Amino acid sequence: MPLDPAFSKREVRVNLPVDELLAPTAARGFRPGETEHLVPIHARHICLLFRRFTSFGADMTRPYVEALEARGIAHLLVGGRSFHNRAEIETLRAALAAIEWPEDELSVFAILRGSLFAISDEELLEYRHHFRRFHPFRLPDEFPPHLAPIVDALKLLQGLHRARNLVPVATTIAALLEATRAHVGFALEHGGEQVLANVAHVIELARRYEAEGGISFRGFIDELRQQAESGEAGEAPILEEGSDGVRLMTVHKAKGLEFPIVILADMTARLRASVASRTIDSDRRVCAVRLAGCAPADLLERESEELLRDEAEGTRVAYVAATRARDLLVLPAVGDEEREGWIQPLNTAIYPPKEARRQQVQACGCPEFTSKDSVLIRPAGSAGRTTVCPGVHACSGGVPGGAEFSVVWWDPRALKLGAEAPLGIRRPELIVKDVAPEIVESGLAAYNSWRERRELALDLGSHSSLSVRTVTQAAKTGGGELPDLQLPPVEIVELPRAANRPSGARFGALVHAVLASVPLDNDPSAVQRLATIHGRILGAPQEEIAAASESARAALAHAVFDGARHAAQRGRCRREVPVAWRDGNLLIEGVIDLAFEQAGSWTVVDFKTDEEFRGNEAAYRRQVGMYAAAIRTANGARVSALLMRV
Repeated sequence: MPLDPAFSKREVRVNLPVDELLAPTAARGFRPGETEHLVPIHARHICLLFRRFTSFGADMTRPYVEALEARGIAHLLVGGRSFHNRAEIETLRAALAAIEWPEDELSVFAILRGSLFAISDEELLEYRHHFRRFHPFRLPDEFPPHLAPIVDALKLLQGLHRARNLVPVATTIAALLEATRAHVGFALEHGGEQVLANVAHVIELARRYEAEGGISFRGFIDELRQQAESGEAGEAPILEEGSDGVRLMTVHKAKGLEFPIVILADMTARLRASVASRTIDSDRRVCAVRLAGCAPADLLERESEELLRDEAEGTRVAYVAATRARDLLVLPAVGDEEREGWIQPLNTAIYPPKEARRQQVQACGCPEFTSKDSVLIRPAGSAGRTTVCPGVHACSGGVPGGAEFSVVWWDPRALKLGAEAPLGIRRPELIVKDVAPEIVESGLAAYNSWRERRELALDLGSHSSLSVRTVTQAAKTGGGELPDLQLPPVEIVELPRAANRPSGARFGALVHAVLASVPLDNDPSAVQRLATIHGRILGAPQEEIAAASESARAALAHAVFDGARHAAQRGRCRREVPVAWRDGNLLIEGVIDLAFEQAGSWTVVDFKTDEEFRGNEAAYRRQVGMYAAAIRTANGARVSALLMRV
C-alpha cells in the first residue's frame, strides 16, 4: 500500500502494551499560544482503534476494557454497545419491571435473589414453600424472624409501586438504590467505577426521557427494552472528553481526529467480506441484494467487482486508521508470517525483508530484549528463518527506493501479562474483623459529616434564593409588594385614533414592533414597509397592518419624538432597553420602549394600545414610573415618565 510521505516521520512499534506507553517518556504537544514542544505521555494521548465493536453479537471491546481496568488505566469507550448487556443494567431493568408489575413473580424473584437484596436460595425457597408466592401486596401477617428481609424487600417494592407515577422516574430509581445501599455493592464489583457510572447513566436516561415528554414509569421501561434490543446506548463514560483516559473508538469515529499514539486492535477483523451482499446499478436504478442465502443473477455477475470494491474500502480504512497516529503507531502482528485481517495492507510497512529479519538491534527507549523469538507461545520447535527478531528494523514500506522508517518489534516476554482484574474499591482493611476502634470511629465520623453536608446542600437547594417577576406583574400587584422606588409623577399623552381601529394582543404587538424598529425621521414608506414585514411575521391581516402603520406615523409626529430624534443624533437615545433591579430577594425585570436624554434629564416613554386603558391606568402608571425610578437609581439623573396611548 502506498504510504503517506509524512509516515516516515512516525515511529511504528509492533505488539507494544499500553502500560509500557505510559512509562515516563515524551510526545509532541501544544499549549494555547505556544509552538510545538514535548510533554509527558498521559493516557489521553493514546487511542485504541477498532474496525468493529461487535462480531456475531459479541462485544469485541470487552477484553480490552477489562485489561485496562486490570492495570488501573483510565479509559473512555466512545460509542460502544455493551451498555445494556452489563450485569448491573440487567439488574436495574429487572428491578424496574418488578416495581411496575408486582404480579410478575419472576421479576420479583430476580430482584430478591439478585445483587440488590442478595437473599439466599434457602430463605427464598422456604418463603415460597410457606406462603406460595412472592407478591408485594400479598404479605403474611406472621413469619419467622429470618424471613423478615424478604418481607421488608416486598414492602419496599410495594411503596415504590404506589408512588412510581407520582414522582419522577429518577426519584424512584434513586430511592431503590438508597434503600438497598446498592452503591456500595456496585463499587465492590469488578470495575466498580465503571459499574457506578453505568448505574448513574440509567438515572440520567430517566431524566432525559421525562424531559423529552415521557409521562409514565412503564414508558421508560419500554424505552430501555427497545434500546437493549437495538443496542443504541453506549457505555457510560467515566471520564469527560477533556480529561485523562485511553480512548477506545472505531476508525469511522476517529475520522478527522489525530492522537500522539494510536494502537490498532482486533487484528482478526476481516479486510473484506467473503461474499458480496449487494450490488447497485445506478444506470438501471437496480439494487440486487442477497436474501435468505440466495443471490440474484445481477449480483453473481458482478460479485468479483463488488469484492474488489469492498477490499479497496478496507484498504482505505486501514490507511485512515494508520494516519490517525501523530508520533507512534502500534500494530498487532505475528512474527512468523503475515496474517490476513483488516490491518493486512500495513504488513508491507512493518515486516522487514526476509534476509534481515533475524538481525537483532536493540531499540532506543525499550528494555533489553534477550530473546530472539517474537512469538511467545508456539506448539513445537523454535523460531524459523523468517521469524522477525525482536528489536528495531529499518523498513521502506515495500516501495523500492522509498524513505526508510523505524519499526520496533517488541519481545512479548517483556510484557506484563496476566494482570488480575481489580475488585472495585475492596481493600483488605474493609473485610478484616480486627480493626482498631479509632479507625472505625474516624471512618464513621467522616461518613456522618458527609451525610450532614449533603442533607444541608439538598435543603438549601430546595428553597429559592431569588424570586423573579416582570415589571408588568409587579405593577399590577402594587401595594406592599411593590419595591420602594419613590415613583415619579407620570404624564399621559393620548393620540387621536379611529373609532373602528383593530385591537387585541396581536395588534398591540405589531404596533410595538414597528415603533421599536422604525427610523425616527417618520418616513412614510419606511413605516409602511416595516409594518408589512412585522405583520407577515405575526400573521396579521392587511387591515391591522394599515392601522398599525397609521398609528406609528401618528406617534412619530408627536413632539416627544422630536426630542428623541435630537438625542439619537448625540447617541443618547435607547429603544427596547432591558432593565432589571433587585429589591431584597425579589428581582424585577422589564423592557423600556423608549428612553432618551436631553439637557441632563432622561425621559422614559411607554406605549400602550390597550382598548381597556382606563381600567388599567393605575397599573400602567406604576409600570412606567418603575422604569423611570430604575433609571434614576442607576445614574442619579433627573427622570420624567410619559405614558403614551397610541
